[in-house]
Amino acid sequence: MNASAPTAETLRGALAGLLDGLPPKQAAQAVERLIANYRGTTPTDAPVLRDRSDVAAYAAYRMPATFEAVRSALAALRRAAPSWTPAAHTDIGGGTGAASWAVADAWQESAPETTVLDWAEPALELGRELALASPFPSLRAARWQRSRISSALRIESTDLVTVSYVLKELSEADRAAVVAEAARAAQAVVIVEPGTPDGYERIITARDALIEAGLSVAAPCPHSAACPIEPGSDWCHFSARVSRSSLHRQVKGGSLAYEDEKFSYVAAVRFPAGPADARVIRKPQIRKGLVLLDLCTEEEGLQRETVTKRHGDRYRAARDAAWGDTWPPPAPAPRP
Repeated sequence: MNASAPTAETLRGALAGLLDGLPPKQAAQAVERLIANYRGTTPTDAPVLRDRSDVAAYAAYRMPATFEAVRSALAALRRAAPSWTPAAHTDIGGGTGAASWAVADAWQESAPETTVLDWAEPALELGRELALASPFPSLRAARWQRSRISSALRIESTDLVTVSYVLKELSEADRAAVVAEAARAAQAVVIVEPGTPDGYERIITARDALIEAGLSVAAPCPHSAACPIEPGSDWCHFSARVSRSSLHRQVKGGSLAYEDEKFSYVAAVRFPAGPADARVIRKPQIRKGLVLLDLCTEEEGLQRETVTKRHGDRYRAARDAAWGDTWPPPAPAPRP
């Protein structure tokens, strides 16, 4: 589920350049303060990213993870609707543009025209600067507009709306209004939140609102019925691998070259799509001669499937399955 190497590497290189001249200790302190703000329980009524040093430090720390999470959600949407290509994209609360990088990477030569909306002008300025280093003309030509992300938000009709790691910053009323506006304006809406119990709750609330507005779920769920997870007992989330920068290692400690970003998401659409028959919702457990798959299914809700060697190709596919994959795997193409 890793991003295409050229885009990820280009983004990391551009972000590394942001920290030139910013003392490492100052960058780490800015990140720690901003993380504390974002993890707080009270929504803010002003931009959290206040100036360029704030934006540079936090973008270098968080953009790669946001990019990977949104890219994973978009990949699931594309599998559900492989023939659909958006011509226009609006990134609500897009900040420095991580989701817009993911959208450009997903469709590449046919990537949509993008408008990024955020209320933090320093974030928009830096996002515009970073986009100039991207390999995608659509991203380099993106419009970066200051806009208050609240119940007053109004956007033009568009094909795709992304809302990534934004809802936690809003009051409950503003969250509902922003999701409703996205549903009104777009043919497809992709919302990503942290893979925590409260992040999942925000996704479920948004999912319900999108369905009520007439959209159907394309991913990750195999259906648009109620989530089969009993409230408070568990939460649905996925994982994307992210290469760690020196700033990551300085803030979090440890020496691993990567970390796993946990995220929850929903992709809902107004056009025909083919959701998965089932989706792997936990890391597969590989045992001697068998694989245990925890699945969300269309007909039976949450199920555990045991796949053994006697299942042949299905067993080999299960051993290769990853958290978040569709199941069963596509049938192999017939030999000529």
